[in-house]
This record gives sequence, structure tokens and C-alpha cells, in this order.
Amino acid sequence: MSKKLLLLSVFILTQFLLSTPVYAQKTIDECEKIEKTPEKKSRCFDHVKERLERELQTWVNNHVFNLEEKALITGRYSALKMFKRSQSDFIAFRDNDCRWQYLAVSPEKGADMAYKKCYILVTQSRIKELSMVP
Repeated sequence: MSKKLLLLSVFILTQFLLSTPVYAQKTIDECEKIEKTPEKKSRCFDHVKERLERELQTWVNNHVFNLEEKALITGRYSALKMFKRSQSDFIAFRDNDCRWQYLAVSPEKGADMAYKKCYILVTQSRIKELSMVP
């Protein structure tokens, strides 16, 4: 019984977090407009990355929760295992995709910004993908 209560709590929390308005958060465009110092711009990108990482984790938790519930009913765990594998593969893809972009730009030309922008864009794409799955 306590496992069901825990799952229900996670589900409720997930639904609350998914309903948080994204428009209230900073975006890449807002970070690009910061011209005072490279450090402030970099911190802005860091905040966007952190927010998106939390949002992505919320979507992942939501799908895991739903797939676990279905697996408990049907006894079929293959979709859950495949989803977890796809998420692991996504993390590896994102790291490698953004790393090559970082390495292609010299540090004085903004390699760190190239990495952060890539990370943000790829994460946004994954969130959009996960948000469309029923």
C-alpha cells in the first residue's frame, strides 16, 4: 500500500511541476541580450540549463511512472526498459553532440557558450518530444 501512496505522491508532484509556466523563465534569447560581462551571460545560460534539466527529469519521471503502472497491470516491462534505455542513449547523444561543438570553437570565441546553447536546444527538443507522448 505504501508503494502505491508513494507513486501517487510522485504523480501529483509531477503534474504540479509540469503545469509550472515556462514563460516565466529565462530563455536563450534573453541570455543573448546580456552584454555586461561574459560571466553574467554564462550564468544566465547555466540557469536555463538547470531549469530545463529539472523539467526534463520531471517528464522522464512522469513517463516512468506511467509505464510502471502499465507494467504492473499487464506484466509487460519491455516498454519501461526501452524507455529507460532511450533516455540513457539521449543523455549520451546530448553530451557527445554538444561536446564536439565545444571542441570546434576556440575558448576565446565562446566555446563554453556553444556547448551551453547546444545543451539547451537539444534538451528543449527532448522535452517537446516527451510532452507529445500520451
